[in-house]
Amino acid sequence: MFFCKMSGYDRMLRTLGRSLMEFIENLDALHSYLALSYQEMNAPSFRVERTADGEMLLHYYSDRRGLYHIVPGIIEAVAKDFFSSEVDMKVLNQFEEEEQTGKKEHVVFLVTQRKTTKKRKAKDAKIISKQEEKEEMEEALKKMKLNYSVLPNYPVKRTHWDIVRSIVMFSHGNLSNYFTPSYPEKLWIEEKTFCNAFPFHIVFDNALKVKHAGVNIQKFVPGLQTKDIQLDEYFSIVHPAVTFTIDGIRKFINSQFVLKARSEMMPEFYRNQPALKLRGQMLWMETVDCMIYLCSPKLRSLKELEDRKMYISDIAQHDTTRDLILLNQQRLAEIELSNQLERKKEELRILSRNLEIEKKKTETLLYAMLPQHVANLLKEGKKVEAGEFKVCTILFSDVVTFTNICAACEPIQIVNMLNSMYSRFDRLTNIHDVYKVETIGDAYMVVGGVPVPADSHAERVANFALGMRIAAREVKSPVTGQPIQIRVGIHTGPVLAGVVGEKMPRYCLFGDTVNTASRMESHGVPDKIHLSPTNKGDVFEIHERGEIEVKGKGKMSTYFLIQNLELSEDEIMGQAVVHSSSALDQEDIQSHSSDTVKYNTSKHKMQFVNGGFYYLGRKKNPNLHGPV
Repeated sequence: MFFCKMSGYDRMLRTLGRSLMEFIENLDALHSYLALSYQEMNAPSFRVERTADGEMLLHYYSDRRGLYHIVPGIIEAVAKDFFSSEVDMKVLNQFEEEEQTGKKEHVVFLVTQRKTTKKRKAKDAKIISKQEEKEEMEEALKKMKLNYSVLPNYPVKRTHWDIVRSIVMFSHGNLSNYFTPSYPEKLWIEEKTFCNAFPFHIVFDNALKVKHAGVNIQKFVPGLQTKDIQLDEYFSIVHPAVTFTIDGIRKFINSQFVLKARSEMMPEFYRNQPALKLRGQMLWMETVDCMIYLCSPKLRSLKELEDRKMYISDIAQHDTTRDLILLNQQRLAEIELSNQLERKKEELRILSRNLEIEKKKTETLLYAMLPQHVANLLKEGKKVEAGEFKVCTILFSDVVTFTNICAACEPIQIVNMLNSMYSRFDRLTNIHDVYKVETIGDAYMVVGGVPVPADSHAERVANFALGMRIAAREVKSPVTGQPIQIRVGIHTGPVLAGVVGEKMPRYCLFGDTVNTASRMESHGVPDKIHLSPTNKGDVFEIHERGEIEVKGKGKMSTYFLIQNLELSEDEIMGQAVVHSSSALDQEDIQSHSSDTVKYNTSKHKMQFVNGGFYYLGRKKNPNLHGPV
């Protein structure tokens, strides 16, 4: 009951009847209405009887066993909240009945109802004085005269004092307790008018023989024009699930009845369309010993109306089925519009998700072409100013005898070889935190300290060069099948960096440092890392090459980088085994986080901090500063 109130159904439930008995009698009608929206709903059925002692028998029917235990609680809550009364319920019988749909659980409850009256105050319980009684009587007579001046001249078989008493009682009580209807001696309506006014109705007797029917129901079920035909030959009862007999119908006389036309009894023209369903009320006429079924077509939408070849004009103007069809059609249109909006919303959500994925792909590609902070400025439409870097380290590399390899191989073999080599080099740029500037053919260019300045730029590029040489040995030449050889040149100095171009912008480096680094590569030796005089130190093993003639530079003393004295090849490649770093001073590392080179793989963790390497929980060469 609390759930019904919270869901907003209490207002609907309060209007079902003036008394608990009327409330229960109309529950089936409510379930029938709800079934229009919830077609799969399988609601229980209720029927009430009044005993000679004034007590009420509640018959509960359900296709689901064992749920009758909740009925007393529901009825007690309804009686208390809606009718200010208390009820006692006791199970009299529990058995199964064979109905049309099969076995149904049938439970009979004895319901005893009692009002919960509040104690009246002493002054409200005093007997009305004769003067007050006389004044009330005069007021009642005035009301009576006023009412009878506008009432039709129906013959009323009540005495003068009966009328007075009813009016007086009406002024003190509830209309439902004291109202007595008036009936005419004769029904002033002709037969033809009745059949036209109620185009969907059927009158049948105890034997289910049809006496007469409405004009429109005859149109759609022509067999009803035949005198004394059997109603159960042309219709079956869909709801409630009772046997098609007068006794079965009278059991559920207060329920809404749904009848379905039998397709085999319909004319050929109607057999290919959905069967006609009628919904309405059964009324027993004792004087003529017949039952009248006042009904309407059971339709929910204009589509169902069209499927049965019917029109709005076939339904009487006073019949609310007209409004139901039109209102439900409007509701269906709103639901369809809501569904369309939901579908569009879902499509937009999917498009937004796909757009986000494509955006990430685009950003990944853009960040591969340009430094991230430069790319973000370009996305925002801002101009990227060229920047001068006082010191950085630049590396160039190429493949030895690349021209000969190209002449002896198919283009796809060259592409596969370069892709294999560059994929390994790209991985190393992430490990050693250097920036890949570009690749042209077999040439590969990286820089350390640009676009983000770092004091450890030389160490980063040197370690990257060592890793390049190791990675190149894993790539086979498509001509000889032997590992390829590369030449590497490194130089340190100032550069000017900026974005060039609009259609395909590139982040380029300018200055003599670039030229010198390129000369170190072109004057290098296969499988060697050629260093300019600016690159030297004691972290790495370096051999002097001597003085050589460099094109455009004259004579220069250069060097070869052999190895890192502190790191193994696995560590250079980012493949070292993880070791405990509990002895590492984390605060010291965090305090120099701006100058930190991270070497992180699934098996290795190493950091270069403030000019020295932290590895395996120990700090090595803490006094090393400046270039290699």
